Amino acid sequence: MQIKKLIEKVEGEAELDFSFKNNKIEDVKIKFSFFRGIENILIGKPSSDALVITPRVCGICNHAHLIASVRALEDGYIKAGVDVNLTKKANDIREFTLACELIQNHIKWFYLTILPQLEKILDVENHENHALKASYLSSTIIKALAIFAGQWPHSSYAVVGGVTCDPTYVDIIQARGLVDETIKFFEQVVMGLNLSELLSMNSILDLQKIGGDFSKLLFLLGSSGLSEEGKSHDRFIVFGECLCFKIGKSIPTRVSTIDTRFVEELKQPYSMAKGVTYKGRLFEVGPLARGMISKEPMIKSLHKRYKDSLLTRIFARVYEVGLLLDYSKKLLDELDISEMSCTFNVDLEPINFEGVGVVEAARGSLIHKTTVKNGLISNYEIIVPTQWNLSNGNKQEHGVATKAMIGSSSTSEASFIFRTFDVCSVCTTQ
Repeated sequence: MQIKKLIEKVEGEAELDFSFKNNKIEDVKIKFSFFRGIENILIGKPSSDALVITPRVCGICNHAHLIASVRALEDGYIKAGVDVNLTKKANDIREFTLACELIQNHIKWFYLTILPQLEKILDVENHENHALKASYLSSTIIKALAIFAGQWPHSSYAVVGGVTCDPTYVDIIQARGLVDETIKFFEQVVMGLNLSELLSMNSILDLQKIGGDFSKLLFLLGSSGLSEEGKSHDRFIVFGECLCFKIGKSIPTRVSTIDTRFVEELKQPYSMAKGVTYKGRLFEVGPLARGMISKEPMIKSLHKRYKDSLLTRIFARVYEVGLLLDYSKKLLDELDISEMSCTFNVDLEPINFEGVGVVEAARGSLIHKTTVKNGLISNYEIIVPTQWNLSNGNKQEHGVATKAMIGSSSTSEASFIFRTFDVCSVCTTQ
């Protein structure tokens, strides 16, 4: 038996084609049916145009595209023999704004996708306004981002050699106030415990300390028997050297080094989106991967018991909000506004170069590759996190999300597993 299902209430939309055998899902084909072509639009444009065009790839992780794009240009400049030296101030501002974007994404995913979808499939009545909570927290942290970036979404304030903003002490005070307001909401409403208590957790026994809305989700997962569903290859990879994350790959618990030269895209017959592998193998990217590679004690403890299941994957994303809020506060405390915001001399801009920029976006590792000839872009590649998690696999093995859905007893359960990867079809078809 085959069933087709359109998945909405994600960033964009996707189609899942389910094949059943003995009342269990035997296979799933993931289809992204539209094509946007940003990579093609960039060809023939001046190299700096990428800083304006690539943030338009997506409305929710646009800032990550900006940072990946500017890193690709800076890498190309350096390879062409031009000095590009960011001040700590410029780098910290980029880090802060990127952290803010991840925080708003994770909160929207929790309140607008995961919690209401779980309540729906378990037929649980809840008259609370999830959307209002998501809007309040995400808009608060985005105001802090906009103090430096000027706007969100689609800001272009990061340029080769630094940033265009020059914040004052008043700006820093305003940003601190907004971060503190976000932390207060996260502590009181989402987690039901202080941020310091959350980040000191190191055992699954500590789960009982959690209150707030997150405890409701954890209870529903446990009482429904879904906690251990959704297991995949148990392989993780992180490419972006940024924020509070470490890079590397884990198979399944041994961490080793990586190189973007071994990242390969592959066409998929069922979808407009390309798949992506590392040395021919499928890896999961995102908060769970980051927690595993960085060896976060609480994530490692959960993984030891539940492996790469629904519970571990969902917990990792919500827990990462706490990590990023703590990191953001430290960045503001250490920001030295007396340093230069941008140090690059535009007269030194090279006209021929190749560069790679990597960053950790909300959904995982984001890679931009650019080739510039005579000052114009001749090739541009965007490899996004959803390509890693939601490909249909290769001849050797199923894709990450596909494997996680196989064995489910219903399309509603499989669709929920699918959503735990925080789908972004808009980014995927470039």
